[in-house]
Amino acid sequence: MADLIAQGEQTQQRWRRTLPVGQRVLLGRASGPWAVPWDPHISRQHAELLWDGQRLEVRQRPKVRNPIFFQGQEAVEFSMHPGQHFVIGRTTFTLVDQRVTVTADAPQPLQQQAYSSQFLRQIRFRNPDYRIEVLSRLPETISGAANASELCVRLVSMLLAGLPRADAAAVVAVWPTGAVGHEGESGPAEPAGTPRVLHWDQRLLVQKEFQPSQRLIFEAVRTGQSVLHVWDAGASPPAGPFTVRGPFDWAFCTPVPGEICRGWCLYVAGRFHADLPGVPLSSDAADLREDIKFTELVAVALSSLRQMQALARQHAALSQFFSPVVLSTLAVEDPDLVLAPRETEVTVLFCDLRGFARHSQRHAGNLMGLLERVSQALGVMTRNILQHGGVVGDFQGDAAMGFWGWPLPQPDAALRTCRAALGIRRQFEEASRKADGPLAEFRVGIGIATGRAVAGKIGTADHVKVTVFGPVVNLASRLEGMTKILRAPILLDPPTAEAVRRTVPPEVARVRRLALVRPYGLETPIEVAELLPPATELPWLTDEHVALTEAALDAFVAGRWQQAYELLHRMPAEDVAADFLTAHIAQHGRTPPPHWDGVIELASK
Repeated sequence: MADLIAQGEQTQQRWRRTLPVGQRVLLGRASGPWAVPWDPHISRQHAELLWDGQRLEVRQRPKVRNPIFFQGQEAVEFSMHPGQHFVIGRTTFTLVDQRVTVTADAPQPLQQQAYSSQFLRQIRFRNPDYRIEVLSRLPETISGAANASELCVRLVSMLLAGLPRADAAAVVAVWPTGAVGHEGESGPAEPAGTPRVLHWDQRLLVQKEFQPSQRLIFEAVRTGQSVLHVWDAGASPPAGPFTVRGPFDWAFCTPVPGEICRGWCLYVAGRFHADLPGVPLSSDAADLREDIKFTELVAVALSSLRQMQALARQHAALSQFFSPVVLSTLAVEDPDLVLAPRETEVTVLFCDLRGFARHSQRHAGNLMGLLERVSQALGVMTRNILQHGGVVGDFQGDAAMGFWGWPLPQPDAALRTCRAALGIRRQFEEASRKADGPLAEFRVGIGIATGRAVAGKIGTADHVKVTVFGPVVNLASRLEGMTKILRAPILLDPPTAEAVRRTVPPEVARVRRLALVRPYGLETPIEVAELLPPATELPWLTDEHVALTEAALDAFVAGRWQQAYELLHRMPAEDVAADFLTAHIAQHGRTPPPHWDGVIELASK
């Protein structure tokens, strides 16, 4: 494994990155992880690098402004081995092949000191402006890291920039029992409790092997404090290795607090001034307190910022299921209490995609394309549910279920549900006019029901989801299925229809009763109503037509079928929902059967 070290003119202009074997990377001023943003003499994409495991192939990109210098000569294409370097602009790139392992064979230090957070708060920086300037880059450092591995690279560079007397730095992790590592980390599995170096770097003037002390790391983890070890650099080394081999004579380790960086430590090593060997702890070692305080500030800020990132990711994940009003509640109240299942009044919307079976057969050779189209269709459903304060309760293939009235009571649940349902209908109707659009030929059926249900986190000990449970959910699903039989896009149960009439203005939605039916497999009949857009959106179906439909239904239920038949024939030809009663009357010769009770038996779901 080989690393490439970039070093600019200033100390903080530096990074060390591991080269992937057999994979080309782009080196430049703006080239992702391999960017060198501090050097204006480097082009945005200056060179291609390829490490084959033995040597590094470097090729200059066409039309770059400044040359690459290798072995003192301009070079467009060359290969190099570990220990060699090349220069672009004012930045030197050195190829190294160094190993780092944690040693368990370090002797007892001459001096050991643990520093509590309370003690470090009393330490004053002699150059606070520089320390603050480095710390101010920490939020950008963390937010710009694509994964944990990249974060470690950036942290080590920051530590070396903020600690001028440090010669080496590392991010080390101690896996607790049963741990499997952190997101973005790779490599062989480590036994529980074994320290592992996630990333490290040392200044170019230090070339010898770097071996962090396992004893020091364990002591920092055990105490939960920053721990300093000091050795006598002038003394002859014993048979076993020091904390680090080479000229290092001090090292400290600072644990990163919090669960989000569980097991992480920041390890820093260096040496005292060459002209002051063997300085006692009360002198130069005391000067290290500033560096320890700085490192602890980095560790605390790292934990806090990563915790904020985790909360932001959780918020983004929850936003796929909860409306903003629910998220705001979860932010200020105990989620376990808010999400606990309880019985409440809810309005449930069940929306199914029409045309999916036909499209799945037609596009069997392009299942990913079909999945993308179905995902967009489900996105229309969920966006409308969430935008109007609902909760996405479930997905069933090409169908989605949402509900209102939980975790907060919503007196205007009927209005919210109507807006969501009509928004879904409107978007699919608009999409159907675009023959080449992703939602072309798709339609939806929507069933809405209101009643008591249990809502919250529901499931088993192994798997839970936020959803709603109860007969009202089954009824909403049944109503959605009836949209195919009655040929009406949106159907309501009586409580929802009554709530719409009472609370929803006609410029938002209208309601008309369509039929009294007994759903297949159920004993209790139900009066089914249709949710309609306002007359401005559906001008061919006027309010007079709505009243005409309901008058025809009243006559039909009362057994006056001839009157109902004549009223229905006055409906516009576009109104296919009116054909349901018309067809039933015609099939029975316009005469009610004996013992007619006004209920139409449905033969299927």
